Amino acid sequence: YFILNIIMLKYVLMDSTTATAELGWTIYPSLGWEEVSGYDEKMNTIRTYQVCNVFNANQNNWVRTKYIQRRGAQRIHVEMKFSVRDCNSIPNVTGSCKETFNLYYFESDKDVATKVYPAWMENPWIKVDTIAADESFSQVDLGGRVMKINTEVRSFGPVSRKGFYLAFQDYGACMSLIAVKVFFRKCPRVIRNGAIFEETLSGAESTSLVSARGSCVPNGEEVDVPIKLYCNGDGEWLVPIGRCVCKAGYESVDNGTVCRGEFCFLLFSF
Repeated sequence: YFILNIIMLKYVLMDSTTATAELGWTIYPSLGWEEVSGYDEKMNTIRTYQVCNVFNANQNNWVRTKYIQRRGAQRIHVEMKFSVRDCNSIPNVTGSCKETFNLYYFESDKDVATKVYPAWMENPWIKVDTIAADESFSQVDLGGRVMKINTEVRSFGPVSRKGFYLAFQDYGACMSLIAVKVFFRKCPRVIRNGAIFEETLSGAESTSLVSARGSCVPNGEEVDVPIKLYCNGDGEWLVPIGRCVCKAGYESVDNGTVCRGEFCFLLFSF
């Protein structure tokens, strides 16, 4: 398939960096994750979660977001910005030190979470992935005020309930969860091959192709096969099938986006 060069639409469901007060996410146990004021890569003040129990073995620390409505999305994308301490830079650390964490989600038709529900474990939580840092930071980096922030994006689906929660599980890292953005994608409204295609939600899987039926621009008509366009899982349109042409008496202008009437100019002699 060929992909049309059109910017995909991103609809944000939750962005932790926009919080003007405490995020107030739920933590378990109480001596695990801690909400603190931190800084992003531009040194703007933001609310973050951090944990660093690397000297104690058998860590199992969870932090759960508030309820997030999916707003019709079938596939959810999660962008995480975080920093992880290099275990080798921590003196006298045990072999239990980690440099990864886990991402989970839990679907629900309403906000039903409590301090003990859903249970803090895989199943009922569904694991998305183990997240590893591309870069870790050492004490020298902090002393020089050099921030090494990792950005990772993961997606999951299909989702069918009205909303969901995300959870992040630490099992022995020294890290800071700096920002979490949750979003879904749509293919934007476009005019291609003389037809109009409205905004279309991307499919439930990364490989999904969602068929969208086009309608001819005013004063246009279909030829060949019925015109359609496919929206892929990343919110990108693929090359259309079929086409519309302008009706008799009209001409195609502006790259096929308009059928303009042809005017006849008559010369009268007196």
